Amino acid sequence: MKQVSRRRFLGSAAAAGAGLALTSRIAEASGRPQGPAGKPPVTLFVGTQTVGASKGVYAYSWDSVVGWLTPIGLAAEVAMPTYLALSPDKRYLFAANEVDLFHGVKSGGVSSFRIGPKAGQLTAINGVTTGGAGTCYVGVDPSGRTLLAANYTGGSAASFRIEEGGVLSPAVSEFHYTGHGTVPDRQEASHVHRGITSPSGRYAFFDDLGLDVIHIYTLDSATAKLTPHTPAAWQAPAGGGPRTLRFHPNGKWAYVVLEISASVAVLEWDEAAGTFTTKQVVRLAPGDYSGPAAASECILDRSGMFAYASCRFFDTLVTFSVDQTTGELTMLDRTTCGGKVPRDITLDPSERWMLVANQATDQIAIIARDPKSGRLSGQASTVLLVKPQCLVFV
Repeated sequence: MKQVSRRRFLGSAAAAGAGLALTSRIAEASGRPQGPAGKPPVTLFVGTQTVGASKGVYAYSWDSVVGWLTPIGLAAEVAMPTYLALSPDKRYLFAANEVDLFHGVKSGGVSSFRIGPKAGQLTAINGVTTGGAGTCYVGVDPSGRTLLAANYTGGSAASFRIEEGGVLSPAVSEFHYTGHGTVPDRQEASHVHRGITSPSGRYAFFDDLGLDVIHIYTLDSATAKLTPHTPAAWQAPAGGGPRTLRFHPNGKWAYVVLEISASVAVLEWDEAAGTFTTKQVVRLAPGDYSGPAAASECILDRSGMFAYASCRFFDTLVTFSVDQTTGELTMLDRTTCGGKVPRDITLDPSERWMLVANQATDQIAIIARDPKSGRLSGQASTVLLVKPQCLVFV
């Protein structure tokens, strides 16, 4: 299976300072009338790569009756907001700024925004450096007081306090990793791709694609301080490339996307010991497929009955049923992602629709879902947007 570098995904990002200006320009998207009047408005924020016509975070109004997005506009003009995270109270939105130079400092950045009363309204609060280049992920702990950041090209991780009013503090904890993995062109150094907490908020995890581990820390949510845990990490299969970690709603199982091997590992989580145990590894592409493939995302529905994974270059969504006794996965179907290079996937609040950010074809795909069977339609509607990266419903 061919390997594809992250630089091919992202291209060369402009290293301009990430000023936080707001505009009201309309997103580059096709429109369709909304559904019946009187429905409560639902907003979708979309993070993008700011290349070509893309300028930052875009906002859409979502109609779950007909399954369609109507553009609101450019909510925040900000450099390379390739991942977004929502505060638990839905008052603030945070962005990872995947740049090498932020506010004149050789570093990536994280930015904070206040969500306004009008649909799609964002007001910039502040932005801080992360201590490492290429910040590709932000995550918020359950208390809403800690922000985690993952620096892909910088091979590092950091935590920040979320102060009153959504203000981000300077980094409280920073960790810089050394070493390499077994795939020379992808794992020549540490590449941290994601930072999340355990459902309880007691632990923090950073997926390191370059070193084939998930780093484990204890978290003091009151101070945002991270302390190395023992054991220090979960070890992935050699050449797997951990990218995305998701917990099952029951908090007992977790699912880690292994980008390089295009697979998903099922883990059992022991909260008392702070350890993961590997239960199962499932490949996303068929056994006879030898073309390029890079797994990107995994999500579960609220019931925990079904899981979904996206695979770039193979350009497919994989639907799984989840064994409610063991957490293990059984593949139900492989279906279209509605475009090329599916970067992010999410279910809408009704869970009747799957939305896909297709990076290479500059579109958001909308795919019908049967909540009872978990299966996805083989057809997709699409809304145009340059280089969509992350989808967050509010």
